[in-house]
Amino acid sequence: MDTLWDQGWYRFARRLDSPNFGPRPANAVVDLIVIHSISLPPAACEADYGGGYVQQLFTNTLDWDAHPYFETIRDQKVSAHFLIERTGALWQFVSCYDRAWHAGQSSYTNKQGVIKNNCNDFSVGIELEGVPGETFTDAQYESLSSLNAALSHVFKEIDFVGHEHIAPCRKDDPGSGFDWARLKRAFG
Repeated sequence: MDTLWDQGWYRFARRLDSPNFGPRPANAVVDLIVIHSISLPPAACEADYGGGYVQQLFTNTLDWDAHPYFETIRDQKVSAHFLIERTGALWQFVSCYDRAWHAGQSSYTNKQGVIKNNCNDFSVGIELEGVPGETFTDAQYESLSSLNAALSHVFKEIDFVGHEHIAPCRKDDPGSGFDWARLKRAFG
């Protein structure tokens, strides 16, 4: 028995099931990790983080009246496989064997030069609590590195991209504050 995983669920993440997922296509091979950033409401300072709103959004339990910004995202049905809070706390919402709804309309050119559309079909989505352009915490990088090492046990040939790389006209996260060199060093 694998000590890290149970049917696509990472044993060291807090599990909170999202209803926003579906099956991957039968022939899908997961070979992509998509790094995102998220803050609800969009954070102006560190004190705005940690309200549990992202977890509520991913589980369709967000109180749309709790903040004026929430009205602008009313009724969105979204999820990611993982969320890493500023503290490094790790949450999982969707089994890695299933398709989370994190990338939207997207396209990726793999190392062999093949263009693949609908990145949700073949990727794992990891949200980092933060906003594009802002730096992320040491605790987040530590959790991300551990998670990526665990994911490499399940998915052998994976590449890492930002949401901005697969949907460049729509998204700008995780943004310039994300340290790609640090991720590469940590992951080898």
